[in-house]
Amino acid sequence: MTRELKNDPWAWTLALFALGNLANATWMLADPIGWYHGIPAAVPDFGPANEHFIRDVGATFGMMGLGLAWAAVRPAVRLPVMVLVSLFYLLHAAVHVLDTARGLVPANHWLLDFPAVYLPAILLVAVTMAMQRSADRE
Repeated sequence: MTRELKNDPWAWTLALFALGNLANATWMLADPIGWYHGIPAAVPDFGPANEHFIRDVGATFGMMGLGLAWAAVRPAVRLPVMVLVSLFYLLHAAVHVLDTARGLVPANHWLLDFPAVYLPAILLVAVTMAMQRSADRE
């Protein structure tokens, strides 16, 4: 990492998001059934495990993690990468809202899903908006 990037708070923020996505991807790809039962989000409430589908979603998290890592070291791609990653997280959160609101899962999922679904979406959108404001000022 160059000296400029070491002092760049966006680089560190993106690197942290990248690590989270890559860790989740690694777990989903390497041990989909362990992820399904082990992640503290009561995933089994949404239906039976589908190992192939869990790996498909793991590949998506891996792609987002790599994109975020790339954005951490390439300032020119930061905003487009953040917009796309934020869009995935927002759509993912919307699916959870819909499924919980229609009773597919118990109401306790409003709280269960907050740390891993709603909070990351909120944080990513906030960071994307802050990044856009920062770019507008330059």
